[in-house]
Amino acid sequence: MKSIKILVLVFFGLLALSCNNSDDGSYVEPITIYEKMQGNWNLMNLRMVDQFAKANAIEPSEQNLSALFNFDVFQITFNVDAAMHPTNYEVSGNVPPIFQLSGYWELNSSFQPTSPGTIQINLYSDAQKANKTDTLLLTSVPGSNAEMEVQLIRSSGGTPFISYVFSLNSNN
Repeated sequence: MKSIKILVLVFFGLLALSCNNSDDGSYVEPITIYEKMQGNWNLMNLRMVDQFAKANAIEPSEQNLSALFNFDVFQITFNVDAAMHPTNYEVSGNVPPIFQLSGYWELNSSFQPTSPGTIQINLYSDAQKANKTDTLLLTSVPGSNAEMEVQLIRSSGGTPFISYVFSLNSNN
């Protein structure tokens, strides 16, 4: 009787091992932030934040600029090539130039960082990316909701005094 139990256990053990044929599929490149950012983005909201007032609890510290200065027609396009590498960007709409309205761009990281910090969108005036004109912070990475938030901070002597927060939604 004891040998029959052992044979049954061995049989079920071998049966369980034979069913373990995992198929992980074929390798695909990981999704980069460039893939998520490519295309046309329309302005949902633009806030100007007085960093000095905010740091010192002075109200009002924020102002909504969305409906002022034609920002309601603001659109930015981030272009990439076939290999998902960044090429150029362009702002359309008759808006004041808070940053250069066209040029070239790249991120400081192609993937979401695992450590605290934000991703920088570096803007350049030339295709070789030698002349940096500005840095935007990607404070909310686009995902399934097709929205992202970008921040431009102006500083004097290393101290931020004003920032512009662009809330954008995809127009793709």
